[in-house]
Amino acid sequence: MTEQFPLSYAVPTALLLIALVLKFPTLVRAWRDPDVRATTLLLSFATVVLVVITPVNIARLNELTGVPNIASPWAYSFLTAFCATGLTMIMRWREEPSPRRRRRMRRVYWIYAGIVVALWVTFLLADVPEPRIYDLDTYYAGTPWMREHILLYLSAHMVSSLVATSMLWKWFPRIGNRWLKSGVVCLQAGFASGLVFDAAKLTALTARWSGHDWDVLSTRAAPPFALLEAVLVAVGFIVPQVGPSLQNRIHERREYRQLRPLWSAVRDVVPSTLSPRSVRRMPLGLRLVQRQQRIHDALRILAPHLDRDLYRRARRLAPEGLGEDEARGLAGAVTVRAALDAHRGDEPARASLDRREPGADLSDHIDAISQALRHPHLIDSIRQRVTTTESVDTDVS
Repeated sequence: MTEQFPLSYAVPTALLLIALVLKFPTLVRAWRDPDVRATTLLLSFATVVLVVITPVNIARLNELTGVPNIASPWAYSFLTAFCATGLTMIMRWREEPSPRRRRRMRRVYWIYAGIVVALWVTFLLADVPEPRIYDLDTYYAGTPWMREHILLYLSAHMVSSLVATSMLWKWFPRIGNRWLKSGVVCLQAGFASGLVFDAAKLTALTARWSGHDWDVLSTRAAPPFALLEAVLVAVGFIVPQVGPSLQNRIHERREYRQLRPLWSAVRDVVPSTLSPRSVRRMPLGLRLVQRQQRIHDALRILAPHLDRDLYRRARRLAPEGLGEDEARGLAGAVTVRAALDAHRGDEPARASLDRREPGADLSDHIDAISQALRHPHLIDSIRQRVTTTESVDTDVS
């Protein structure tokens, strides 16, 4: 990364672009939904602001248009639009649809649209011939009309950040979804970072007006908080959307792997008509459902060989300290192994494990059975003890 494309700008811009990409399929499916449109607009405005304020792009805009500092009204207009969209979006979250909410949202849009117009008017009236890449605000802090231009965008941003932070703070206790709650925390922190940015900028401007040079607050201290705001806002919208799907994918991946031992044991009972390549191309969720279904199919085929007494004896011989699910899984693994041996040896059918539905107990615990199959020595030991017990019982009788 060169100095022209600093990492400090690239990272938040990339995060916002990721958030936009993740949101785009939802926008396509539900573009009539005002919440979806508002979220997309919010992320779009934030992304454009970061793209415009990147130093290399400020210089390019000056060169392409021939207008010094033209990036200022562009960036601040999109920032103002971002503020308005953020406020109205939070209103949609917090309040039920009503004429009052609709009037308040329209009022916000009209006020901030007026600010955007005023930003362009003040810039056009201002005399700012010297291009400034890093210190525009403090360099022109005393310039007529440019002073008002700067105060307009800072005031609009500060008010929106204060109101948004307050609204999110009051809404937070009523949120039940943990992913949404995490996103709101990030948004709160993001808007709070925006307030720090405004405070640093206003302090530097006030110092300029009083004849002091505190420009470092504007040029050095404030920008990191603006970038932090962009990162946190991006994360705030990414987390509620990506979190549940990522959690679901992790759960599916874990369950798919947990079923591998049982699937490997019974796969010959129900031969697949699909090639391994076709299976690999399937979505993970579909592969999991297929694996579960084929395991259940195999258990139904093995039902005539599932020995009910063997299951009960194995359950009683399970080592102490095992939980109920683990003990059931171990007994089920012993029973399935015995049924597989009987099936492959063409032995006559045995009494089923459950008269109402053969293999029902096993079908309800396939995860535990699969985990137990990871310990073949324990399974063999219990089978041997069950066989020994049966022999003793036979001799006694």
